[in-house]
Amino acid sequence: MTLTRSTGFVRGGGGNNCVEVAVNDENDDVAIRNSTRPEQVIRTSRTAFTALVAQLRRSTQS
Repeated sequence: MTLTRSTGFVRGGGGNNCVEVAVNDENDDVAIRNSTRPEQVIRTSRTAFTALVAQLRRSTQS
């Protein structure tokens, strides 16, 4: 899988404890991993990832 974009974000704790998200534009797959356990990668579709982020945003607004 060739990943074309990657971003990391940190919530509390700081340091190297962050979640990294990368998108494969060739097939719209998304790879998600925790920087403290980079060998464990979750792969999903862009559609499913977008739905997850939308749900998380809704749950934090209440």
